[in-house]
This record gives sequence, structure tokens and C-alpha cells, in this order.
Amino acid sequence: MDLFEYQGKQYFAKFNIPVSAGGVAVTVDEAVREAEAAKYPVVVKAQVQVGGRGKAGGIKLANNADEVRLHAGNILGMDIKGHVVKRVWIEHASDIAEEYYASFTLDRAAKQHLLMLSAQGGVEIEEVAAKDPTAIIKLHINPIEGLSPATARQATIDAKIPAKAVDGVSDMLVKLYECFTKGDCDLAEINPLILKPTGEVHALDAKVSLDVNASFRHPEWEEYAATEELDDREKLAREKNLQYIGLDGTVGIIANGAGLAMSTLDVVNQVGGSAANFLDIGGGANAEMMTAALEVINSDAKVRSIFINIFGGITRGEEVAKGIVEAVKRVALRAPIVIRLDGTNAEEGRKILAEAGIPESQLTSRPTMIEAARAAVEMAK
Repeated sequence: MDLFEYQGKQYFAKFNIPVSAGGVAVTVDEAVREAEAAKYPVVVKAQVQVGGRGKAGGIKLANNADEVRLHAGNILGMDIKGHVVKRVWIEHASDIAEEYYASFTLDRAAKQHLLMLSAQGGVEIEEVAAKDPTAIIKLHINPIEGLSPATARQATIDAKIPAKAVDGVSDMLVKLYECFTKGDCDLAEINPLILKPTGEVHALDAKVSLDVNASFRHPEWEEYAATEELDDREKLAREKNLQYIGLDGTVGIIANGAGLAMSTLDVVNQVGGSAANFLDIGGGANAEMMTAALEVINSDAKVRSIFINIFGGITRGEEVAKGIVEAVKRVALRAPIVIRLDGTNAEEGRKILAEAGIPESQLTSRPTMIEAARAAVEMAK
């Protein structure tokens, strides 16, 4: 679950990470009140979960109430990369001497936490990595051992953080790691992490993603769920208890298992296509689950073909096939289906599909994942 910047800063504050004084507003009048409380000058910042706010005009400096009214009025309702601004964060403006970057996430392949730290902040970390990979240090942290102050200090030195900021950045890393671990985050990122002219190190931005699997430990997260922004596809998927993430492509994806679903996205991209979504139906490839999945895919106007990729393990191929046949009867599909069915009783399943009487223009089968991906991509053109 991704938090807005203001929520991320409030989360940081729980772990004694220094953030700017401010408040959130959904109207111009509220923005003025929050600016008065934060003290001028202030920054008016659009709250959307997408990068590029500054370039889009979603971040403005204001020195008085009139300027706050002007900027808040312009920013509220603004469309930034398809995200409509419904709230703004008003915070006291910070003087900046230098900008850095710091984040913690999980490296699933290494099964360890990962620190990324750079003396270059304020821009997308991908840009830094592309221009100068050596400008970012990556440090794996054993979750059992955690991050010690000594290790944080050495990482700060290795990242070539200026000597005047080493103590402050080291202390910030320890606090950020505590937020990441004790706060059950998937990602805790500060960009930029600033050094003020007074020598203080300060979190000027906050990007926090919470691990929803830990929700049972955090009843207070309900307030974040209430502000979560989902598109229509994602809302429908959530209602149907589906593991779904909407993307911008034209090939709808249904797979059983997160790993297989991710591989399916990769192979579609490999053969020149673009996935419209990630959708994992797990082991429940029966008629009800398949119907729900197809209804969600069918709600996406961009989808031009549907790739169902099933590998039967505990779920038997003939049961999957029966589920697909029944689901196709229930849902008035706008796009043709390509299915790859393999694994337990796959031959029986393919026979059921072939004898179901469904026109090949509506449903076709391919023996391998790569062949099915090619067929789906071709249909989507």
C-alpha cells in the first residue's frame, strides 16, 4: 500500500525522523490556514502517487496568503500523469545546502534488506544510476543482525557524503531502517535527504510503501486505506478478492501463481507486446474465479487480447478447462483469448477446450508459453 507524501512524513515522524512542519488541505481556505500554522514561506505540494510533480507545476513556493490561494487553486484539480490532485500538502519551506538520496527496500533474490545511498539527490535515482552507477552504493543488511550505527557511518563515508553531513546522515539511516523494519515497510525512501545551511539533516520528501501482509499488526493503517487511490479496474478486482495490478498495455494477463504471472508479463514484453495488468488467481482456477478474473480484464477498454497462462499442479488441467469454458459463457468478452495450459492433466484440459464448441476467433490454445504470448501479442495489434 503506497502512502501519499504527507502520510509518509507523518509515518517518518513516528520514528523521530525530522520532517517539515505542515498540514494537508483539500480546499484553498484550508491551504491558507495550514500555511499560517506552518509559518511563511511555505511550499504548496500536490499529493499524487506519481513522480514529476515539480515539472508539471505541482510544487510551488508561497510567501504569503495570496500566493497560497493562487497556487493551491491552480494545483487542486490538476491532472498529473493521469492522477487528479485532490489534496495539497503545505509545509514550511526549508533552506537547502546539499541534497542526498537514501532508501531501504527488500532484495528478494538475496533475501536481505537493501540500503541504497547516494550523495546525489533531488532527481530520479534511475537517472543517477544511468549517468554514473558508481554514484550509488548498495549495501545488503542481514535482517537478523540489523543496521548498526557503525555500519551506517561506514556506508555514509563509502557513498562520499561530505564530512560535515556524515554524522547526521548516519543517524538518519539508523532511524530510517527502524521505520522500514518496525514499521513493516516494503519501501522507505527519502529523496531528497537534505543538509540545511545550519548543519541539520532533514527529510524533505517521503516515499513509503507498506507491506499489506502486516496489516493485522497495524489497525491504524485503516486510515491510509481510506485515502488509497484505485482505478476502476483495481476497485473491481478488490471487490472480487483478486490479486490485480493495472498496467497500461493491451494484452490482458491471467495466471495462477505470482511467479508465473510475473514471467508471463516478461514473455509478453519479450515478444514485442505490452501487458495490461498483473493478475494472479492462485490455485483457484475454477469457474467462479475465472469468471471474476475475466470480468475485471473485460472492464479494461485498452485490452485487445487475453492471455491465460495456467500451469496445473494441485489444480488439475481438466478442472481449469471446465472453469474457463463456463466463464466464457458467463462473460460477454470484447477480446479474444489465447490459453496455454500445462501441468497436471493438461492433455485432458486441452481436449475439453477443443470440444467445447467455442469459436477459435474467441478462444485458441497454444502448447507453450512463448507461442501463446506471440499469438496474444499478434491479436492485440
